[in-house]
Amino acid sequence: MNFEAIRPYHDHEVHAALATIAQDPRMQAYLEYTFPLQSPEERAEILDAVHSTHDFQARVVYYSLRRVLARSSEGMFSEGFELLQPDTPYLYVSNHRDIVLDAALLNFLLFEHGLTMTAYAIGDNLVRDPFLLALARINRNFLVRRNLPPRELLDSSRTLSAYIQHLLQQERRSVWISQREGRAKDGNDFTHVGVLKMLAMAAPDHDLVSFFKAMRIVPVSISYEQDPTDALKLPEFLAQAKGEAYTKAPDEDLRHILAGLTGQKKGIHYYAGAVLDDELDELRRYAAPNQQLKLLAQIIDRAIIGHYKLWPSNYIAVDLLEGAERYAAHYAQEEKRAFVERMDQALSTVADRETACRSFLHMYANPVYNKAKLLGEDYAI
Repeated sequence: MNFEAIRPYHDHEVHAALATIAQDPRMQAYLEYTFPLQSPEERAEILDAVHSTHDFQARVVYYSLRRVLARSSEGMFSEGFELLQPDTPYLYVSNHRDIVLDAALLNFLLFEHGLTMTAYAIGDNLVRDPFLLALARINRNFLVRRNLPPRELLDSSRTLSAYIQHLLQQERRSVWISQREGRAKDGNDFTHVGVLKMLAMAAPDHDLVSFFKAMRIVPVSISYEQDPTDALKLPEFLAQAKGEAYTKAPDEDLRHILAGLTGQKKGIHYYAGAVLDDELDELRRYAAPNQQLKLLAQIIDRAIIGHYKLWPSNYIAVDLLEGAERYAAHYAQEEKRAFVERMDQALSTVADRETACRSFLHMYANPVYNKAKLLGEDYAI
């Protein structure tokens, strides 16, 4: 199968591709941000030393992310990565909160743990600009085509499924994919069966259990204490509450990307679960592939939600929604006051304050409710 339309650059193409965008003002600004103490000549030398996707991620992107973490977080914490094996390709399936950082910070952690870094999907709607497309392909992104008619969507899904298998099996390259198309803006991290159906298109026979075991699926839970894009999401929630269609502004994705990169996230936590293996034998309870995929989605959800780190902000949101102090032991009153002040600022220009307030709080509260349900407790509002 031909993957030319979606693949990242091969290593032998990277140096020349970088040369075509090296003088773009956006590239110069990126290098200045990443290497603020170096001269323009020294930055040019760093870029000239890049001859592979790994070089770019290790020599440039890694240092960009160190700056992002230092300037816009109170630290990133991780668990589980030390149990994974070097030189082994995995399919990392995670919840999705930030357009760029989710996968980028996963690769940051993989690099620090000496593990195989990932190729990862990016919607072609985000990289229509030639500069952004080149930068994405240098950074080992492969393209997911969006907004296609049904027949083209089916063909595109087959190609994407085959390419992911090619990366895992032939190139021995790890892959990251989110559990659903688009971010879980409301904090509900549930796997979309359609994503699993796409992956299963490459199964050579009807034995989905063996197929998914061979992919070495690692569920990853990603948790940000504070979402720097929370206020930006409110217009969409308000439109939904009124039953109105929501249309993105032309620059909306870019604004969300920039806010996610530069805005304060406070604590960040990544949990890499164990490779799904024996759990997948549960799928044999069903003969129908659709039922097997639904159960697989539930297995992934149990891992992601079960290992999701809850922060003071999550517990504060529940107590504010319920008008109670059920979780007061999990946060300080000073933290609650700061949360309320920040929320009030986000709502200051909103007409329907009550609806916006509930939407804002649910972004943070839903992970608490979902984990409670997983543990068999009824905390429904």
